[in-house]
Amino acid sequence: MTTAAEDRTLVLVRHAKAVQGGYDADHERELTPRGHRDAAEAGRWLHEHGIGVDEVLCSSATRTQQTCEGIWSAGCSEADVHHDHRIYNASADRLLEVIREADSDANVVMMVGHAPGIPVLASLLADGEGSDRAHELMSQGFPTAGVAVLRFSGHWSDLVAGLAHLDRFHVARAKDRAHAEN
Repeated sequence: MTTAAEDRTLVLVRHAKAVQGGYDADHERELTPRGHRDAAEAGRWLHEHGIGVDEVLCSSATRTQQTCEGIWSAGCSEADVHHDHRIYNASADRLLEVIREADSDANVVMMVGHAPGIPVLASLLADGEGSDRAHELMSQGFPTAGVAVLRFSGHWSDLVAGLAHLDRFHVARAKDRAHAEN
């Protein structure tokens, strides 16, 4: 079997809730207490669904790094994490360029980034293909701690718009919150 026929999974995560701050301090914004809880909930959800990660492509922003730490702390298998400044507030096209450089041996890659790039990329890659329920949920918005799980076959370097199928979409909210979502 060649790697071209290998199934790949891409997990796109929008960072968890961060403190509000001025534009000058945006890169250093940290997660709120709720953000820490929601990041851990995302990790629990990934673990419960058997989604382990081989490689993580993470924005260099503090809030994305803290989101990764929360995901690992809750049981999602820890992977090689690559902090990449190109992911910080990047467009969907830029994010796709970064994903295309993922390790060819990695079957499951997670990208932790920001809106609007992460939500737009999820929509472009799936282009309506995949689970109707997942698309319905994602069409309602891609809030903080949103997780899109996409699948496709081929090399990371060949990933283009419309090639993936949206398998699942989940908004991680800590269960101790009165208004927990999905």
